[in-house]
Amino acid sequence: MGYDVTQVQKSLAGFQYPGGPDDLAQHASSQGADQQLVDTIKGLDKEQFDGPNAVMKKLSEAGALGGS
Repeated sequence: MGYDVTQVQKSLAGFQYPGGPDDLAQHASSQGADQQLVDTIKGLDKEQFDGPNAVMKKLSEAGALGGS
């Protein structure tokens, strides 16, 4: 089971790109994301993301998106 796309987008809303996984994870945590999602974002295998679409693509490739 993966994370709901809308919930991930809410967790990343307002982030000032570009940024790395640690920056994104810290922002998601401050937006109320659950710890499992924060850890998943932190573990993404990419040095820097230039926008939300890049994050969503990487989450999708990792099999972390899906179920509602």
